[in-house]
Amino acid sequence: MPPADVNSARRRRARLGAVVLTPFLLLACGPQETAPPPAPPPKIEPPPPEPPKIIAPPPSLGRADLLAAAAAAASAYAAGAAAEGADPLAGRSFTIRTPFGCAPDRAKPSPGLAGRTLRAKGHAAELSLTPADWTQSPLVAAAVEAKVWDAVEGYWIDRPWLSSEACPPGAAPAGDDEEIPVPSPQTLGLAAVFEPEGSRFGRRNGRAYAFTLRGEDKTPPEPPAKGYRLVLEGRFTAFPDGRSIHCRAESPDQRPLCVAAAQLDRVAFEDGDTGAVISEWRKD
Repeated sequence: MPPADVNSARRRRARLGAVVLTPFLLLACGPQETAPPPAPPPKIEPPPPEPPKIIAPPPSLGRADLLAAAAAAASAYAAGAAAEGADPLAGRSFTIRTPFGCAPDRAKPSPGLAGRTLRAKGHAAELSLTPADWTQSPLVAAAVEAKVWDAVEGYWIDRPWLSSEACPPGAAPAGDDEEIPVPSPQTLGLAAVFEPEGSRFGRRNGRAYAFTLRGEDKTPPEPPAKGYRLVLEGRFTAFPDGRSIHCRAESPDQRPLCVAAAQLDRVAFEDGDTGAVISEWRKD
């Protein structure tokens, strides 16, 4: 083949190769398909906040709790042991029930004691309680002299050997010809204290809590089988030394007399059978 024909054939093959390669070059140089973007990470919700912890106040103390604390205080006093640490009674609320009217008195009850007496020539019965003035009592006189308190009204916790809130079995009114046994001396009391700068509201100043019960046909209602209950509600406070109960005795052979310092909020008379409130008085 002549050189001219050889060169012409080479040029044709080159053009043919360029035509064949062009689509591949276009594909190689054209826009590329991009990979889809990665999925965003899953959204993690923060955990819900924990509900606030509600700390329930300690339960209100009752008659049995006071009797146990007073017994421990009397034992420590008799043994000459000094109390140590914070007093667990101070600041605690209480609801103390004391049975009364188990054997109705013929006379008005002594200050600090609740009682049931006949009135209006026997046509009505009166429930009453006159707070005792303990301002000059040896157990609280030091706090009064130090101006920590300027008034102290006392309430006896009758029958401190009885943890029950009901009248003891066998208690019944004495007949007119029967001699009324002499009760045991009181050895446990609740001292309602009043600070000099505190509110005067709630002080009885010798005034009695009283409520008259009237029956039918000019006869007083029959007392409940379990008698009545005096209810004292409030909060224990402390003497200047930080203790809630102080005890005292004239000699080692006598049972110590103990009183618990308190701020009184409510006084009530209840039916011993049903627990129904007969009458109540509140501080506020």
